[in-house]
Amino acid sequence: MTAYIVVRMKVTDPEQYKRYTARTPDCVASFGGRFIVRGGETVTLEGPEFSDRMVVIEFPSLDRAKEFYNSPEYTEIKALRAHAAVGEFVAVEGAN
Repeated sequence: MTAYIVVRMKVTDPEQYKRYTARTPDCVASFGGRFIVRGGETVTLEGPEFSDRMVVIEFPSLDRAKEFYNSPEYTEIKALRAHAAVGEFVAVEGAN
């Protein structure tokens, strides 16, 4: 079943965050993932405004999404984000 990683981010260091985002596409693809949403304008329709960046990544399964997030490859890349943004990552199964 298709799954998604949904990300809400508040970027605090745009230059450092660019280093992180430059390295994520190849890693995502290596786990069968593809970006559905990557940045773009966001509008909070309900609830407290938190993020200035939204990302949605599609994976073939919840297991693949978790494998990506916990992989040594992504662990190395996400270290670049540690002091550049705060946010949350949620993995969720699709409706199909």
